[in-house]
Amino acid sequence: MVEMLSSTVPWQTDRHCWEDISDDSMRKIYTSYERPLGVGPRPAVLAIDLYNLVFEGGPHAPEDLCQQFPSTCGRYAHAALGPITEVLSHARAVGMPVVHITASRAKTLSATNRKGRGGGEAYEFHPLCAPKPGEAIIEKERASAFYGTQLVAELVRQGIDTVIVIGESTSGCVRASVVDAYSNGFHVAVVEDAVFDRSWLNHCVNLFDMHHKYADVLSSETLLKLLVRR
Repeated sequence: MVEMLSSTVPWQTDRHCWEDISDDSMRKIYTSYERPLGVGPRPAVLAIDLYNLVFEGGPHAPEDLCQQFPSTCGRYAHAALGPITEVLSHARAVGMPVVHITASRAKTLSATNRKGRGGGEAYEFHPLCAPKPGEAIIEKERASAFYGTQLVAELVRQGIDTVIVIGESTSGCVRASVVDAYSNGFHVAVVEDAVFDRSWLNHCVNLFDMHHKYADVLSSETLLKLLVRR
């Protein structure tokens, strides 16, 4: 995998959110996964499920909002908006493809077993994350952006070798899409502060696991430096 990367940073470049919940024995077990991190020569941004539903209730603790807004990610969603818009702005400025993943309008199936699906404008794109003209939109009915969709064909059509993942939720649709992206032969970079979850613990644990097994988890600051270096 390293040979395809056009721009890399050392394994220890960023301080990650999981460092406060992992211990020396845990880190020792995973040392065999250490490698240079980076992006390939033909990246695309994969923006997953950035619809109004997960921002409902404003920048407050999800546990204080979940009775009224059971699908919200609250303050974690709103904290990610800055890095998300930075990544999108850079991608658009340099002509990098952006592919938007969202829930199927048909809604015949559900991505997870969670209750409390919204209606009305809940599944409209958040205004700060909305697609620009010409950007691909892929609708999915399960957690993975790849399952039962034309995403692989779209990425191959555009000659993409790396997917840069932003969006939500870290433990759900992001993780499922990351595993399938890796399984389909793409290099994967996950932007740590541009993905989010309802649970901070789930966010940290899943990022730790993805970073070691399937993806390069990078801060938005490090990612943007790599993209400029390209």
